[in-house]
Amino acid sequence: MKELELKYGCNPNQKPSRIYMEGDRGLPIQVLCGKPGYINFLDAFNGWQLVRELKEATGLPAAASFKHVSPAGAAVGLPLDDTLRKIYWVDDMGELSPLACAYARARGADRMSSFGDFIALSDVCDVDTAKIIKREVSDGVIAPGYEPEALEILKSKKKGNYNVIQMDPEYVPDPVERKQVFGITFEQGRNNLKIDRELLSNVVTKNKEIPDSAKIDLMIALITLKYTQSNSVCYVKGGQAIGIGAGQQSRVHCTRLAGQKADNWFLRQAPQVLSLPFVDGIKRADRDNAIDVYIGEDYMDVLADGRWESVFKVKPPVFTKEEKRAWLDQMQDVALGSDAFFPFGDNIDRAYKSGVKYVAEPGGSVRDDNVIAACDQYGMAMAFTGIRLFHH
Repeated sequence: MKELELKYGCNPNQKPSRIYMEGDRGLPIQVLCGKPGYINFLDAFNGWQLVRELKEATGLPAAASFKHVSPAGAAVGLPLDDTLRKIYWVDDMGELSPLACAYARARGADRMSSFGDFIALSDVCDVDTAKIIKREVSDGVIAPGYEPEALEILKSKKKGNYNVIQMDPEYVPDPVERKQVFGITFEQGRNNLKIDRELLSNVVTKNKEIPDSAKIDLMIALITLKYTQSNSVCYVKGGQAIGIGAGQQSRVHCTRLAGQKADNWFLRQAPQVLSLPFVDGIKRADRDNAIDVYIGEDYMDVLADGRWESVFKVKPPVFTKEEKRAWLDQMQDVALGSDAFFPFGDNIDRAYKSGVKYVAEPGGSVRDDNVIAACDQYGMAMAFTGIRLFHH
């Protein structure tokens, strides 16, 4: 098959729409269920590249949760402790496969942004992973294959209309890529940069110590950024992205946005949040929204309005600003990647508030000395990669 007609493009008024291959090659995909759309395929193909490179770099199964051509989460398949199992809503599922752990992590990093995601899996989708996907609100999944029982589980989702795409893992794209804007064709070489530990060898701070676990986290950050709309910044801890800031015009706004998401991820693990008295039968998405409000700055307004009664059995105590800061001060050894250089030390100041200890960025700013000095002030180790990772 060389061509697949789509219902419409980015919006319903943008017709006709299709994906197709030029020359003699066929499309490297099979649609096993559903009718994926234009944006679905954009997310699927970007997500597939991301998880394929994560698997290559780390040797671990990888998963990504994509929304609007940027990842909401990305992770490798490390085991989940009891706290993570609880905040990712998989504590009722027993032992999970490494691939299922990867998707639980990718989905759980920013569950609000992952609502209605498109999933990418580096490995053949197994039953454990399919069972997690089945119970979440999602648009579709791409993987190199599916176990028969897993495929049947996915085909039963959305009354048989869930989008399931099988990707040819042997497919290699042409070295030159093209796209059109306003009827004008742009052409460039594909970004085939291999991200590995060697990119992290130029450590420019006084602290030169980057343990292997932190190098894995920094590689996850950089590979995630490679497929995130720029400007972009990514916080990673324990094998998963915990905060991604995408598409901001100012880098410090990226750092703040991603840092706030990382803070929310850690605040969800606080005893005050883990013990919230939800009403019986509440849906996962409603729990996620309630938690986001509870740890937010406007929770006092919600308490005053009395809207807490729809989600909580009893009115929870306020999670004070001081309590939240005290909890966040325990978050340590976070890795931070940036797709381009930090122009000012204020990015490092903000990163420090979210427990960042390891940084990877290209370097090359006229204020590199200022950024290095900020890292030295906080005892951080920073590597200059020399490589920019813009993605548009």
